[in-house]
Amino acid sequence: MSVWVLLRGLTRENGHWGAFARQLQAALPDARILTLDLPGNGELHGQPSPTSVTQMVACYRAQLAQQGVTGPLSLLALSLGAMVAVAWADAHPAEVSACVLINGSLRGISPFHHRLRPSAWLPLLSVLICAKARARETTLLRLTSRRAPADVIDHWVSLRQHHPVRPRNALRQLLAAARFRAPPTPPPVPVLILCGARDALVNPRCSQDLAQRWHAPIVRHPDAGHDLPLDDGAWVVVQVREWLCHRMRHPAADEQATFAHGHTVS
Repeated sequence: MSVWVLLRGLTRENGHWGAFARQLQAALPDARILTLDLPGNGELHGQPSPTSVTQMVACYRAQLAQQGVTGPLSLLALSLGAMVAVAWADAHPAEVSACVLINGSLRGISPFHHRLRPSAWLPLLSVLICAKARARETTLLRLTSRRAPADVIDHWVSLRQHHPVRPRNALRQLLAAARFRAPPTPPPVPVLILCGARDALVNPRCSQDLAQRWHAPIVRHPDAGHDLPLDDGAWVVVQVREWLCHRMRHPAADEQATFAHGHTVS
């Protein structure tokens, strides 16, 4: 049985996956799908968040060890989670069989103003200082989604009320993301890169830069935002399935030249 671990982004918890985990499970019925919370988020919101991506990897590995889960793992990761997946695959390649990186960005490959759009700086600051859950989540939804269902905001407000993220933990996670630098060489595992063309938080050029640097296949959704699994989870599942099928049919092929032909963003 394959094991897929889903890794969320800054201040987000496993509840923010919404229906996506079920969609992935339906597409991969023989797989085990796991969603984990980072300390400071979700059910672990009372704990201090790590201040480095390396420490985040250690936290996730400890959680899996407590559950008796061993590799190899497939990592599907969004935003900050994508940085964690890269660090994990780079440091422990024997544990990771594949990575799907969604709207990620890496210092050393993309400039800061692409990794966090200048137009998002003030809204994010307002999220940190605003005490009202609905106002915070409304701002985050506007930054991260282009196609969210109408009832998503109520769900997100409920998550924040039950598992409030302390401002100090949000800053610790932001610090970890800002400090993390891309490894000098790509992790020695297969990588698929997905991005939303209308991402208001991270410039899609970050995904393009990463794909070009690592010679990895990339597929871009034409009108989704940063939270691609929320905006079009079915599309993400299709891309993952097609990539997995391609790898099974052509295990030694050049993935970028074959799988991503016609989809790679130039």
